[in-house]
Amino acid sequence: MRLHLVHIISILFVSQSALIAQEAIDTITLQDSIIVTPDTIQKQIDEKLVSIIGVGDIMLGTNFPHPKYMPPQNGDSLMKGLYPFLSDASISFGNLEGAYSDSLPITKRCQDTANCYAFRSPNFLFKHIADAGFDVLSMANNHSGDLGVPGRLNTIEQIEKAGLSHVGLLEYPSIVIERDSVKFGFCAFAPIRGTCDINDTEEAIRIVESLNDRCDVTVVSFHGGAEGSKYENLTREREMFLGEDRGNVYEFARKMIDAGADVILGHGPHVLRAVDLYKDRFIIYSLGNFCTYSRMKVSGINGLAPILKVFTNKKGEFKKAEVISCKQIKGLGTRIDKLNKAALKLKELTLSDIPEAKLKISTEGIITPTN
Repeated sequence: MRLHLVHIISILFVSQSALIAQEAIDTITLQDSIIVTPDTIQKQIDEKLVSIIGVGDIMLGTNFPHPKYMPPQNGDSLMKGLYPFLSDASISFGNLEGAYSDSLPITKRCQDTANCYAFRSPNFLFKHIADAGFDVLSMANNHSGDLGVPGRLNTIEQIEKAGLSHVGLLEYPSIVIERDSVKFGFCAFAPIRGTCDINDTEEAIRIVESLNDRCDVTVVSFHGGAEGSKYENLTREREMFLGEDRGNVYEFARKMIDAGADVILGHGPHVLRAVDLYKDRFIIYSLGNFCTYSRMKVSGINGLAPILKVFTNKKGEFKKAEVISCKQIKGLGTRIDKLNKAALKLKELTLSDIPEAKLKISTEGIITPTN
């Protein structure tokens, strides 16, 4: 009797399942045939998007040459409102402009300390960078050596103590980080002693090729090009600034992509520059400044501070990008800009400097390939 009851229940269950299945068939249009192959599955895996956030220069305050260049409230409000945006990606990257120490002496040669741009950020300020959600920081810039080797070592200590990674110094040219089964490779270059040289193309290619062999998505940062609002336009030529060879960033970006790079994030000019697409790989030639509390201009175009979110598939092929327009407000820090001026400026510069770029930029800051 017990077995017979079980049998009856089983029949009822199967009948009910059949009715549910039939109802589902009645409400959807089935394809004539669906063939699932290993290639189909692999394509679906490859098309799953990953995201990389990139921002411009970060320098939250300096106690040199005077404590007046330090932010109020210990810097607590400089970019706190942006934390949800900065951490909303597979991985987040920024350019760490300056060195960290409470009191190490400045080694940069300064005839007039009032007009000497050397940055010494006290150690306690670094917590804001860690809290913001950054994962990787570039030290390949012209201020990471402001406190000499001791300053670089102390800065590295702050970064690693917070659980973050860094790239760009000769001793630390690259890093590989795995997130959700995707391996991201990062490297960074600058025309500065002690950093990986943007003008040593052969070595840069070797670094990128090595990363590409080990990673799914390879991100290259550079600190190059002339500085200031007069240099927002891309020249496609070698740029000299204050007697220093700042490289040909247009040519450099393409050579890095030829070597295996997937995303190129530019820094250095302190203002925005155009975006570009080469071999289905995304380039921005300068992200400008992101959060530079003191000793840097934040008016007009100098204050545009976008958060760039680049989406690629697992092969590194560009799919889209989002520009979250922000601006710096003197004495306050970085805030969302409801007028979307950073996105509009990127659109303007791209149409002007790289009109052949196969990219569409909306006024809301969505960047998509045109083919």
